[in-house]
Amino acid sequence: MTSCQAPSGKQFELHLGDQQIVVTEVGAALRRYIVGGVDVLEGYPSTEMCTGARGQSFLPWPNRIQDGRYTFAEEEQQLPLTEPSAGNAIHGLTRWAPWHLIHDNHMSLRFGHWLPPQPGYPFSLRCELTYRLTSSGLVVETVATNVGDAPCPYATGAHPYLQLGAEHVDELQVRLPAATWYPTDDRGIPVERRSVVDTDRDLRELTRVGDLVLDTSFTDLDRSADGTSTVVVSRSDGARAELWMDEQYRYVELFTGDSLPEKSRRRRSLAVEPMTAAPNAFRTGDGLLTLEPGSSHHATWGLRAELS
Repeated sequence: MTSCQAPSGKQFELHLGDQQIVVTEVGAALRRYIVGGVDVLEGYPSTEMCTGARGQSFLPWPNRIQDGRYTFAEEEQQLPLTEPSAGNAIHGLTRWAPWHLIHDNHMSLRFGHWLPPQPGYPFSLRCELTYRLTSSGLVVETVATNVGDAPCPYATGAHPYLQLGAEHVDELQVRLPAATWYPTDDRGIPVERRSVVDTDRDLRELTRVGDLVLDTSFTDLDRSADGTSTVVVSRSDGARAELWMDEQYRYVELFTGDSLPEKSRRRRSLAVEPMTAAPNAFRTGDGLLTLEPGSSHHATWGLRAELS
């Protein structure tokens, strides 16, 4: 008799002190991050398929592409519409693929995946995701290398849902040092870029989520001297997590989960999504990168948590 395979494949764990992560074979997704026995992220059981893109990383684009259609190098491409209700292609091409473990030294886990040319994206990428635990928290590095013979469009992003042990997103507070945001149409496609001044999208000071409904991208991020930008999510009792991004991540999406298909999952946590490009970048070029043959792109984000 054969045993049932977990929907997200093999499970890989890493421990350091009171920190623990669990990463899945499917999508090399961050299924859990625990600090001091508290779930920093809202994950999902190993017996369930990932929903709401929890903990997944997105290559070769994050967020949405309108109509799944774009033009690159004067060639029009049509991607599968993976958000059919809105007629968009969403969250890249690697999140449901098996990734293989390249390296495990008990301090880090490195996964690899080859993205072959396919309809809508006739380019070839070698992708790597590395998760590392340090004394100050979790570090996640994404590397993509163009292993084809032609330039290709590229962006990446990640989708952790921060929970900090709270039962409802309304309880959380957030600080996002962004000067501008993107209003969208009813398909989630940006229609313009606006200043956050005098709007409820001004989150530059710590703000209670309350009844805010967010599925919103931000940019023009303030940065510290080392080039990082940091989003703070906290509870009223002082527990907090900081999601930091290096200079490659110029955009952030906040999502309160109101539109999730499973009603029981709505507004339970706050997704803080670092992105190297804006939504719909394959069409607008906003943040889009061109990878030349043989070139690589490195982007790093991480989490620090203080829960006691």
